[in-house]
Amino acid sequence: MEIKVLGNNHSVVDQYLAEIRDEAIQKDPLRFRENLYRLGEIFAYEISKTLDFEVSQVTTPLGMAHVPKLQKQPVLATILRAGLAMHNGLLRILDRAENCFISAFRKYNADGKFEIEFEYMASPSLDDKVVILSDPMLASGKSMEIGYEALFSKGTPAHIHLVAIIASRQGVDYVREKIKAENVTLWLGAVDNEMTAKSYIVPGLGDAGDLAYGEKIDSK
Repeated sequence: MEIKVLGNNHSVVDQYLAEIRDEAIQKDPLRFRENLYRLGEIFAYEISKTLDFEVSQVTTPLGMAHVPKLQKQPVLATILRAGLAMHNGLLRILDRAENCFISAFRKYNADGKFEIEFEYMASPSLDDKVVILSDPMLASGKSMEIGYEALFSKGTPAHIHLVAIIASRQGVDYVREKIKAENVTLWLGAVDNEMTAKSYIVPGLGDAGDLAYGEKIDSK
């Protein structure tokens, strides 16, 4: 698995990462979502460099231009609900892509611990397609693993790009251990070194889904 980290390279990515982490700026959910959109757009642009293009003729008002165009559109997959904003950013750039939505949730035990469980999936066929699976936070890594495994119920992708804005070091190690396929690339904005007992990344940014869409009541 190849791992690519876009943050800490003195680009506008670092500005957006700073803003989504900032608890004062987080009080504006519109701004928070907009920064997730923007980061999704940047990831889409960077991933597009790895896709296959072919030169096509385009008719302009003054003649013919020969320009590279995507051979095949990717499939954009996300894990509900936190992934929606970043997914929309990816879709703004890869605007002809097919879409896949995966529902997974935390199932709590009596001791307060939880497991990530797969619930449902809406997806086109994924056979021989490039799939971009996004989830803004890669904490324990279990949601990403479940999402990755769910993809194969709809076919065998040619390549899978896993995308997270902020990851824990533990989550990255977990995903590398569980997903050993060579046709997988892990794209990250930043990697933090700590995680709490409740699987929140430290310093992280908190609960991305709650910050984007409002607090939820967890099922216990």
